[in-house]
Amino acid sequence: MCYETSQLAEKLYREAIRLGASSSEIDRLKLRWDQLKAGHGNYYHASGFNHPKLAVICSEHNQIELKLCVWGLIPNWTKDESFAEQIWNRTINARGESIFDKPSFKLPAHKGRCILPLDGFFEHHHKNGKVFPYFIKSTDQKRMLIAAIKDSWTNKSTGEIIESFSIVTTPGNTLLSKLHNNPKLKGPRMPLILNETDTNQWLNGNPEEAKELVISNNDIELEAFTVQKLKGKTYVGNLPEVQKKHSYSELNDTPDLFNWDC
Repeated sequence: MCYETSQLAEKLYREAIRLGASSSEIDRLKLRWDQLKAGHGNYYHASGFNHPKLAVICSEHNQIELKLCVWGLIPNWTKDESFAEQIWNRTINARGESIFDKPSFKLPAHKGRCILPLDGFFEHHHKNGKVFPYFIKSTDQKRMLIAAIKDSWTNKSTGEIIESFSIVTTPGNTLLSKLHNNPKLKGPRMPLILNETDTNQWLNGNPEEAKELVISNNDIELEAFTVQKLKGKTYVGNLPEVQKKHSYSELNDTPDLFNWDC
């Protein structure tokens, strides 16, 4: 699934405006973001397996809050560091159909829903035994609002409190059902992209109201194009160039199936 993603972090707090934050809250969030920014640069590409800290929007004590959370959820009941290291590679994503029932996700799904604003995300398309990375973004250049869940775990050996999150996924929509064709998975997947009008329901709704939103989103118009490899000697690293279009001769005989309205 979306183990690689991109986030232009310095614009994140602006999303709070769209989520209904007051002017005083925006001032507080801007200060909060300036504090977070000191230890958080831009992410043009980040791998979930490296467990970076990404900024998420959550609702706490009836107000919008920004937090840096580790990508890869560590459940609050985790016993020790050894188990934490085992589990967080398996909790980068959380299947939306089962988050309200699975032990690792049940409490976060009920009490820790949050939103991850992204400028885009990466997926791989499989063809003839090879994989080709695609960058997917909104056609109107707006940041996508990705549903996520978070939890807080205390490392008993050090006393450190680690806040972490998983990206919620759904079956692939029209675009992703063609692009995301990993033969090892049971069907195509995609992040749960929220419509702007659904953000409050995701953050503050009861579990049944939140479940209503766990569907493939065909309302958001997306475009997808190939980029340079995200691993190996041609990988450009966490730079803007990682999101630039790059063509592959192996795909030249394939019609452009991926620049659709979805």
